[in-house]
Amino acid sequence: MIRVALVDDQTLIRQGVRSLLELAGNIAVVAEAADGDEAVTMICRVRPDVVLLDLRMPRKDGVAVLRELHALSALPPTIILTTFDDDEALLEAVRVGARGYLLKDVSLERLTEAIRVVAEGGSLIRPAVTERVLRGLEHMRRDFEAARSPDPLTAREIEVLRLIAGGYSNREIAQALGTAEGTVKNHASSILSKLGVRDRTRAVLKALELGYI
Repeated sequence: MIRVALVDDQTLIRQGVRSLLELAGNIAVVAEAADGDEAVTMICRVRPDVVLLDLRMPRKDGVAVLRELHALSALPPTIILTTFDDDEALLEAVRVGARGYLLKDVSLERLTEAIRVVAEGGSLIRPAVTERVLRGLEHMRRDFEAARSPDPLTAREIEVLRLIAGGYSNREIAQALGTAEGTVKNHASSILSKLGVRDRTRAVLKALELGYI
């Protein structure tokens, strides 16, 4: 059973998400909070497996909650659940520890899948970009030679690869990971070399095949 905590200032949203997750079978909502201060206290007390966290709340926003939990070494795998497709705020949330985000109109299937992914240590990538990449599979000729046994990627290379799959630029990835843009470029070059591909799109496709993302 995956234990989930809901953090949202809107009661109707919390009730709606809870009702949806009750249909999932192996996911249980174990606690709720209506603002950022309450969220920090609740999460430290309950220690849920996954947190669904609103980005914009009174008293303390989602990014501030992430920062405080990180400082306390008490940050569980967290998904930002928001109505705002705000790249700047979401990048900051990723930088301080969020595993990804979903918009609040998400389907039950995608929500439960996302919870399972982050509970197992994975991260989320942008749904729109994912769909675009997968659609590209139908049209792209596999006219490149990939390495038969690719060298394993490092943990940081996998982080960079997931953000590449999310459609982020080198500059945005550097901001999200708190590193230099040149370092990200070096990681990207290493990823292409290890996977035996010549561009970022093919790297994402190969990574999907190999189960990295």
